[in-house]
Amino acid sequence: MKRHRWYLDLSLLAVLLTAGASVSAQSVLTPDLGKLLATSGVTQVEGASGGGLVPWATITGYGSRDSYGANVHYTYVGTQDYTLGTYGAAVGIADRVELSVAKQRFTGSLAPLNNLRIEQDIYGAKLKLAGDLVYDQDSWMPQIAAGIMVKRNSGLGGLGSTTNVTQLGATSDNGIDYYLAATKLLLDQSLLLNATLRMTKADQMGLLGFGGPNNDHYQPMLEASVAYLLNRNLAIGTEYRMSPHNLATDNQKDYYDAFIAWFPSKNLSLTLAYVSLGQITVYNPKRQDGVYLSAQVGF
Repeated sequence: MKRHRWYLDLSLLAVLLTAGASVSAQSVLTPDLGKLLATSGVTQVEGASGGGLVPWATITGYGSRDSYGANVHYTYVGTQDYTLGTYGAAVGIADRVELSVAKQRFTGSLAPLNNLRIEQDIYGAKLKLAGDLVYDQDSWMPQIAAGIMVKRNSGLGGLGSTTNVTQLGATSDNGIDYYLAATKLLLDQSLLLNATLRMTKADQMGLLGFGGPNNDHYQPMLEASVAYLLNRNLAIGTEYRMSPHNLATDNQKDYYDAFIAWFPSKNLSLTLAYVSLGQITVYNPKRQDGVYLSAQVGF
């Protein structure tokens, strides 16, 4: 009788352990969507979490520190003479680590660069170092994150025998951007402030290569964003991004935008912006202004 009860106790323990393991596995594998709506930002044009032009200290996705999140995105930027399309995916792990991959395709529409085609691959990583966007409301401590973007120019076409950006004056067709971002969310004021310091040699985000005859050293570039939440689903804001001037054939100017972002749910965000990219090249010497459209789907 005692032996039978001993087997019964073991069987019950096995059932409980199996059930516990199943619940634990389910909690790990199922994203919890634990972060507040819009606090993951949108997908920046180089694939990182942030605004449209500027990476923020936010970690992509809505997974809390006990979970994860992920998304895919597509972004279209159209100016008078050029089009930039970007698509990619990103994952946020434990609200601390972000990994992203993005593909950029840049094309021309006005002679003499109407046949221009440039492609670039970007691999990003970001680590939250300190602070918390939501829970540090009783102090001025921002959320701080460090990130890198590994960029590789994977092709140039439409310019005859010119097949590599180094033939346009760039020192290299690949490079790495390093950045440190500080983002502060003031919930009572419905206001988000961000400052990013980027070390870079990239010409036009790397689309025209890295370095050049004017400069071939890393330079600090300041980037900033301000966003105001009209309500829990809608935000407006503006961004500014400094740019280096490395190429003799590229009178590169700073970028800026004014945006409106809609978050109908944690699974979808849509962003519309007016964007100014300055003068892209001396071959079409005028300021390139246009529209920015982006869609992000994820959890």
